[in-house]
Amino acid sequence: MTPHMLTRSLDRSATIFLAVVAACGILIPLSNLLLPAGSFLQVPTYLVALWGKYVCYAILALAIDLIWGYCGILSLGHGAFFALGGYAMGMYLMRQIGSRGVYGNPILPDFMVFLNYSKLPWYWYGFDMFWFAALMVLVVPGLLAFCFGWLAFRSRVTGVYLSIITQAMTYALLLAFFRNDFGFGGNNGLTDFKDILGFNVQAEGTRAALFALSCLALIVCFLICRAIVSSKLGKVLIAVRDAESRTRFLGYRVESYKLFVFTVSACMAGVAGALYVPQVGIINPSEFAPGNSIEAVIWVAVGGRGTLVGAALGAVVVNYAKTFFTSGMLAPYWLFMLGALFILVTLLLPKGIVGTFNTWWDSSKEKRNAATLASAAAEDGVIEPKMAE
Repeated sequence: MTPHMLTRSLDRSATIFLAVVAACGILIPLSNLLLPAGSFLQVPTYLVALWGKYVCYAILALAIDLIWGYCGILSLGHGAFFALGGYAMGMYLMRQIGSRGVYGNPILPDFMVFLNYSKLPWYWYGFDMFWFAALMVLVVPGLLAFCFGWLAFRSRVTGVYLSIITQAMTYALLLAFFRNDFGFGGNNGLTDFKDILGFNVQAEGTRAALFALSCLALIVCFLICRAIVSSKLGKVLIAVRDAESRTRFLGYRVESYKLFVFTVSACMAGVAGALYVPQVGIINPSEFAPGNSIEAVIWVAVGGRGTLVGAALGAVVVNYAKTFFTSGMLAPYWLFMLGALFILVTLLLPKGIVGTFNTWWDSSKEKRNAATLASAAAEDGVIEPKMAE
């Protein structure tokens, strides 16, 4: 990925989006750390953690938009990749607790001591090292996506059947991680984290750094997505979305393209989950719930499918609305409101917020250009010929 490719792939909306994310990633942590508490411009620590969660959701929305908006793969199981990345980071954080746990065991996490584990399971080895955990954040979701995609795309499973299979995959993982003997904390999951890279997870400085890192990850993932969709690869992906059979007839190996972009998307979702866990402070099997994956698809639809910027914006807007409405009298009705929002957007704004705005802007720009040309022609004394009646 060359700098020229990145520069060429950015338009005005993408540049503005990156500038806003970079500004938030710098100004919000500085406001939290440098300004005195109670100041009008000071951002409280709890808001830093909350907005950091929104940024992680925006990365997940980008991952879904990459495969759905540009390749036509509607995955209803991307929450599984998000959760697997979160569990990989959670395992590292659990290993960092050491003897400071409730039972004081320097090797086994508290839930393993409670369940009478005699030794650490083999798949927990290496998670005491940050570099290994960071590698697993990418490898585990990516490997699952590669194996699943290879079987599904090779069998030419598409459309609603693929969506149902992805939903079944995440539900199967949900049931597996709920088991106490699976070695991941069962229903309670992983929590009570202490340190990350030697820094207190609850400290203001650590939360500010995690927020800034999340914004940086969002920028990097956005640039990767823009580079993909603006390249020749992206043109093939759009062709697969619009006419898969015709693209295959032209000689392209459609399965390979779909497998590549599906794996990249899963890795991005894993990164989002890994950044989400230390800011929220817990990871449990509920993150595998199919409803979470469906909700993430709604974010993309509301913001604008096939726009990238709209996907990230939709994630932030919908989750802010969720936070606002679930803290008052309307809390029991939030799911109904979310469903109504999805229906209204589908009927009234089928291209989403950003997609509808882009269409309106392009149309108005064409009208302005036509008016300018007509005005210039009139000033030059040129009269356009009229159509014969």
